[in-house]
Amino acid sequence: MGTVTPLPFAGRAAPRQTGFDRHELTRILDLYGRMVAAGKWRDYAMDFHHDVAIFSAFRRSAERPEYRIEKRPALRSRQGMWALVSEGGAVLKRGDELTNVLAPVERKLMKLVAGGS
Repeated sequence: MGTVTPLPFAGRAAPRQTGFDRHELTRILDLYGRMVAAGKWRDYAMDFHHDVAIFSAFRRSAERPEYRIEKRPALRSRQGMWALVSEGGAVLKRGDELTNVLAPVERKLMKLVAGGS
């Protein structure tokens, strides 16, 4: 008879929610702080579910978020676990690296800083 390999979560419960690790959250909050300093964002929200963690950035708290940064680990081997979603729900960028997914917002920030408004 062969050897038995235990499942990754054998003997313990599967994680109940997906979250951001310290490095990821630092990167996201750094961008958020720079957008606040530029006067473009005023509020944020974080949602943690079983399969997705979402960081939403708002121009005003009473509106829909201008951008959502989503982490879906189940898509890691397919489309990439990170997604940048616009206010209308369109996926603007998807990938495995958070830095690459945040690039469109970084470019917008550079234009804001260089242009002055």
